[in-house]
Amino acid sequence: MLQYVEKPLKGKRLLLFVEDVYEDLELWYPKLRMQEAGAEVVIAGPEAGKTYQGKHGYPCLSDVSYLHVSAEAFDGVIIPGGFMPDKLRREPKVLQLVREFAQAGKLVAAICHGGWIPISAKVYKGVCVTGSLGIKDDLENAGAIWKDAPVIIDKHFVSSRKPDDLPDFCLGIIEVLLSPTQL
Repeated sequence: MLQYVEKPLKGKRLLLFVEDVYEDLELWYPKLRMQEAGAEVVIAGPEAGKTYQGKHGYPCLSDVSYLHVSAEAFDGVIIPGGFMPDKLRREPKVLQLVREFAQAGKLVAAICHGGWIPISAKVYKGVCVTGSLGIKDDLENAGAIWKDAPVIIDKHFVSSRKPDDLPDFCLGIIEVLLSPTQL
């Protein structure tokens, strides 16, 4: 017999960025895990209703354009890796949104190369983070304190290194979203 499954994130809304060449697992695993926990996950790309292709070919349809969203309407943002972050870090609206999430003390979660976006938004100075070894120097040059760990939680910032870290990454996201400062 099936039992009732608690939805600890019911009522939470999360923004998740997408653009071509995103890391497939780093988008889909958090999206599905957060939905499973009861959160509403809104996929934001450059255009609403457009299908973007993952690095390994998996498609993702955007719900909205990030040009038309406000950080006020969400409890946090999740930033997958792949080559996508190198494209989106050049978009002023993406950087503005990440700065607004950070300044409001809301979740800013980045995995692998996703850390490039908070770097360009200039929100990592003095923050303890992890990320792909390939962007370690970028993180440190931005003023972040880099550590090699599956997940790092520093206040409302959550970061992980690679797809193998996704279970810890998602637990970190849930922990931050359920912390008293986020309620």
